[in-house]
Amino acid sequence: MDSISLKKKLSKFDVHWSPKLIGELNGQYVKLAKGVGELVWHAHAEEDEFFLVLAGRLHPHFRDRVTILNPGECCIVPRGVEHKPVAEGEVQVLLFEPKSTRYTGDHDGEQTVAVDDQDWI
Repeated sequence: MDSISLKKKLSKFDVHWSPKLIGELNGQYVKLAKGVGELVWHAHAEEDEFFLVLAGRLHPHFRDRVTILNPGECCIVPRGVEHKPVAEGEVQVLLFEPKSTRYTGDHDGEQTVAVDDQDWI
């Protein structure tokens, strides 16, 4: 039960839109991610997603609106809701997701990171 320094963990990677695993609890992974620009439109049919912005600004786009998340603000995306995370400059995000969650949900493409390919840091 050691403390986890999010700052230290974030300093260990520079890749964008590729989540890194930092813990697990109750069948969920705790992840850190950095992003710049846009992630693809996608949805998760069976899983909700939790985003907490640590640094930067995240604009989760939904088909009917755009939400703005500043540091210290969070958003829960319900299962089945199509969304596209967009970052102005670099954003750093803490995520909670079931272990089976594919990062780009129902979308397969260049930004897709398979569950088994998400690295522990």
